[in-house]
Amino acid sequence: MRTPTPSTRNALWNTVFTVLAVAAASALWWPIYQVPRFITVAVVAIAIGVAIVILGRALRLPGFAVVGITVVAYLLVGVPLVFPDATIFGVLPTWQGLVELVTGTANSWKQLVTILLPVGTYQGLLIPPLAGILTVTVLTLSIALRTRWTAFAVVWPMVLGVLGIVFGGEIGWESVPLGLAVAVITLVWLVWLGRHTRNKGRDTDVVGAVRTSRRERRRVAIVSGLTAAMIVALAAFGGAVMASVAPATADRQVLRSLIEQPFNPRSYPSPLSAFRSFHQPDTAGMELLTVSGLPEGGRLRMATLDSYDGVVFSAGTEEDTVGSGTFVRVPYRLDQQASGRIVTLDVTIADYSSIWVPGAGHLRQIDFDGARAAGLADDFFYNDITGSAAVVGGFASGDSYQVESVVAAPPSLTDLGRIRPGPDPVDRSVELPRVMTERLESYTAGISGEGAKLVAMIDGLTSDGYISHGVGDDEPTSLSGHGIDRITTLFTDRPMVGDEEQYAVAAALMARQLGFPARVVVGFLPAVGPESAATPVSGDDISAWIEVQSSDGTWLTVDTTPPIREIPEKEPDEPTTVSRPQSVVQPPIEEPETDAEQIPADDSLDEEDEPLDPLLAALLLVAQVLGGLLLLAAVFAAPFLAVIAAKVRRRTLRRSRRTPSERIRGGWQEFQDTAVDYGVQPPSSATRREVATAAGSKRALALASVADRATFSLQKPSDEDADLVWTAVDDLRRSFSRGRSRRERFRAATSLRSFGIRPRRPSA
Repeated sequence: MRTPTPSTRNALWNTVFTVLAVAAASALWWPIYQVPRFITVAVVAIAIGVAIVILGRALRLPGFAVVGITVVAYLLVGVPLVFPDATIFGVLPTWQGLVELVTGTANSWKQLVTILLPVGTYQGLLIPPLAGILTVTVLTLSIALRTRWTAFAVVWPMVLGVLGIVFGGEIGWESVPLGLAVAVITLVWLVWLGRHTRNKGRDTDVVGAVRTSRRERRRVAIVSGLTAAMIVALAAFGGAVMASVAPATADRQVLRSLIEQPFNPRSYPSPLSAFRSFHQPDTAGMELLTVSGLPEGGRLRMATLDSYDGVVFSAGTEEDTVGSGTFVRVPYRLDQQASGRIVTLDVTIADYSSIWVPGAGHLRQIDFDGARAAGLADDFFYNDITGSAAVVGGFASGDSYQVESVVAAPPSLTDLGRIRPGPDPVDRSVELPRVMTERLESYTAGISGEGAKLVAMIDGLTSDGYISHGVGDDEPTSLSGHGIDRITTLFTDRPMVGDEEQYAVAAALMARQLGFPARVVVGFLPAVGPESAATPVSGDDISAWIEVQSSDGTWLTVDTTPPIREIPEKEPDEPTTVSRPQSVVQPPIEEPETDAEQIPADDSLDEEDEPLDPLLAALLLVAQVLGGLLLLAAVFAAPFLAVIAAKVRRRTLRRSRRTPSERIRGGWQEFQDTAVDYGVQPPSSATRREVATAAGSKRALALASVADRATFSLQKPSDEDADLVWTAVDDLRRSFSRGRSRRERFRAATSLRSFGIRPRRPSA
């Protein structure tokens, strides 16, 4: 049995370290996908990358040939792994599959940060890890086996890991142990490289062993110091990146925090503004859609509205309303932690054309059917904070979908009376008119406890209120709208007459006044039959209610609609002046007071800062993006900067030695190292004159003679002699760089040859 050569053993160990480091870095991408196919993609990418590099090394292929083989392999395996439906016999890629793979390579990176996690196998989003893992594997192992930059191979697995964190979610404490695993593997790899360098340093011929032992010891010490410097630099930058994206006690800022989301609900009119149109005679009885699977008494929600400016209640965004969440694309499935009953609804669209997607509870999964299924899936966006969903462009007759959700049972009045306000900040930017605050005080007089006051307010509102949509000939006048003027009129009219639009808004504003985070929900309340039967939903099934947040963060459904009963004759209005909203200067958003039994909220939420100037906000965003790019650039530059810093330190120590003789010898060593870094290859154990001859410079020969005299002559040199030597050394160093390209000068400045690390050459 043949004993492996040292070159083969080194290649084997570098391959093992590459596989371990890339595999650990790939694990940082797992939280983004969480499907078995991701593991398949990672394993195949690593295996193919290793095979390509080993083949290129064995055949001594040039670098561009390795790149070409990598691209071809990516195209061949990418389609079966990412788009298995676009293959022939599940293996050979089709032309359509290749087009999707190429376009996805350019576009999938941005789409990855505009979708909820985990993404699974959604729409080719496995392209980023496939491309990243394959590229990093080829690059890392190529550097380790084919170049003289061996120690720099450890950088690329760390870059892959950082990308997995950056493209991941905003809550990332679980990535810390995986990041530490990458750091440990790269650290062990660097230690092994240092040990390998020391072993090579001992491999000198017997004749030159005594002559070079001191130089070898110095070289090994310098290489060890350089390796330690690289370890510290990489650990520092890696730790800085980890700390910036995964703080121990806070949400981290990642790319999905900075990328502008493609759907903004503020670009569309509020569905509550169109509430009264559903009750118009020509639409009230019109069948909008059919639904099956809705539990008895179940509510079919359209949209959640949490932003009120005194004129309209609308769906807010994270930028302008704290806790509004963001509308993002939804992958194959959401892992909902909410408690409740799992409900599956089948919805078929008739004359419903809104962008808002009717559903129930917290979405787990949605599947579209029909001729427009693919387009609807591409245009679907969901806000997991508010439970609202939208389809850009709206629905059309014949569209259908199946949605699986978690639906919580509505609380009873008894349960509602025991709750305390939730942790979200309460928006009180709109000042309530005096008639509302006085009515609220009358409803809650003599009652203690926030939950009990909330129940008393709802009971008083539904007891005093009467329902009228104001569209029929036999209905009393009831104006539409829910601006503060209309809500004020609701309380000044005798009797109080309105519909779900006004009562939901009034209840939400009063609940906020009591300290509860509250929002309005617009949806349908159809007369549900058996769950298996299709229930028609018409315009007059439109409704509105509120949700309040309890101290555990749960949003509870509260019905605010008064019972249908005969409306008495109108009485004279209360002489109360209408108070308009004060929108010029908004007071801070206040949080509910906490007692000893309630978990205290974060102090940072006590007040909401005033909106940032658009220019300042843009500058801050640019600064964040540039900061991230600079951080990544620092990770790339750290090894090169470490080499340059080590050389500057070495030159400074040599120039500042104690005696002139030592400084002259140090000057010669500096010249010799510069020559080696620029590619001069003197014979093994060469004398100074032989080194100067190899450098091909008469001034180098003169410098060699001066260094020999300083070493062997009995006459001691002076300080002036040492200064002249170093002046000559500086001139010789500059002469090496003259006529060289910028790339050649950079390679010499970052070369490790003068530290005893030679470029790897493929074995025969």
